[in-house]
Amino acid sequence: MQKVSSGISGLDNLIDHIYLGDNVVWEVDSGTSYEIFIRKFIENSSKESKDILYISFNKSVATLLNEFGNIANEKFHIIDGFTSGKGKNDPTFLRSYDNISKKADIIKLSNPYDLDELTSAIASVERKISHPISYIFDSLTGIQNLIKDENLTYSFFTYMCPRLFDLDSVAYWILERDAHSQKFKANIRHITQVVLELYRRKDSFFLKALKLARRKNRDAFKPHIYEITENDEIRIKLTEQPLFLDIGSKLREIRISRNMSQKELSEKVNLTPGFISQMENNQIVPSITSFIQICEALGVKASEILSDNKSEDKTLIKKQSILTNLIKKFSNTDIYEILADENFQAYLVFIAPNSSLKGHFITKKEPEIIFLIKGEINVIVNGSTYNLQEGDFLYLKKSMPEKWQNKGGEKAELLVISR
Repeated sequence: MQKVSSGISGLDNLIDHIYLGDNVVWEVDSGTSYEIFIRKFIENSSKESKDILYISFNKSVATLLNEFGNIANEKFHIIDGFTSGKGKNDPTFLRSYDNISKKADIIKLSNPYDLDELTSAIASVERKISHPISYIFDSLTGIQNLIKDENLTYSFFTYMCPRLFDLDSVAYWILERDAHSQKFKANIRHITQVVLELYRRKDSFFLKALKLARRKNRDAFKPHIYEITENDEIRIKLTEQPLFLDIGSKLREIRISRNMSQKELSEKVNLTPGFISQMENNQIVPSITSFIQICEALGVKASEILSDNKSEDKTLIKKQSILTNLIKKFSNTDIYEILADENFQAYLVFIAPNSSLKGHFITKKEPEIIFLIKGEINVIVNGSTYNLQEGDFLYLKKSMPEKWQNKGGEKAELLVISR
C-alpha cells in the first residue's frame, strides 16, 4: 500500500498516513480552523512536485492565490466555482481576473450549479497533467447550496469518489457537519475511504475518525484534542474520554436476537444496509443521532449499550497513541511524550539516519536513563565518545550530552526516562 503524507506528522501517525486512492471527507464545525489541514496537505503535495487541482466553491481566486502564492505555479490548477456561484458575478470578483497572475492554471465555471460543466472542467485539467493528482474540493456544502438537491450532490460524489480511487489520486472533500441530513452523511461515509471529524467544545478543538478503510489500528476513533501553535504546527493528543468502539458488535448481537436483517434495520432508521454493516464491524462510528435511532429501532436503551463498556486500561500506553504526541521537532530529531507526571517523565526519541544533533534533545533537570531500542548511535559526554548499540543503556547523572551522532543507515529509536 503506497502512502503519502498529509503534511502533519501527528495525523500521519494517527491514521497511518494517507493511502493513494483515498477520498478523505472532512466533516467540520465552524471555527475549527480546518483550513490549516488543507494548507498542510497542499504544501506537502507541492513539495513532492505533484499537480494540485483545487475546486473552489468557497473562496475567490484572488484569495486562493494570496494564500498559496508561493506555490501557485504551472502545477497549481484552480476550477473557480465561486465567482459565478457564491460570488454572484460581483464586479469586484470579475475585475480581480484582470490582475491575477498567469502562473496558475485557472478555469472559471460559467454555471457552477451545472455538475456536467464541473465534471468537464475537471476532465479538461486531467488531460493536461499526469496522475496521481492531489484534489481539493473545498466545499461539498457549497456545491449542495448551489444545486439545492442532496440526491444530485450525492450522485456527483458517487461518480467522482470511485473514479479518483481507481486513478490512485488523493482527494480532500470538505463538508459542514450541520448543513446536511444524517442520511446524506451516512451515504457519503459508506462510499468514501476516510472520514475525519473536526469539532469544537468550548475552547478546545477535537479530531476523530468516523471511518478508516484499509487500516487495522482503531485508536483514531477516539477523540483527540488538536492544538495549533504560533508557528502553525498542529499537535494532536489523545483525550481522556472513554471510548465505545465495541457498540457495533453489541448492536449486531441485539439485531440478530430480534431476528432482524441489516436491510430491515436500515429501512427503519433511513440508512443504507452498507452503513449498518460497517457500523457492526466497527469500521465506522455512528453519530449520536443515528445511534439513538438505531437503539430505538432495536428496542434497547442507549444507556444499556454504553453501560457495559469499560474504559481503556490506563496502565497500557499504546505506541500508536504516543506517536500522536509530538512535543519537539528538530531537522533530524523527533521527540514524543510518553507520559509526564509527578513521578517521572518518559519520551520516545527518533534520530534520522546519517545525521547528528548538537547538544541534548531535551532540557534535562534530573538524572536520566536512556535505552537504545533500535539502531546504533554515538554520544559525546564530557569530551568522551560512547558507542551505543541496540539494548545498551546510558546513565546521565549530571552531565549533559554535547553531541548525538547516528552514522547508521536506519533511524535510531531511544527511550528516555527521567525523574
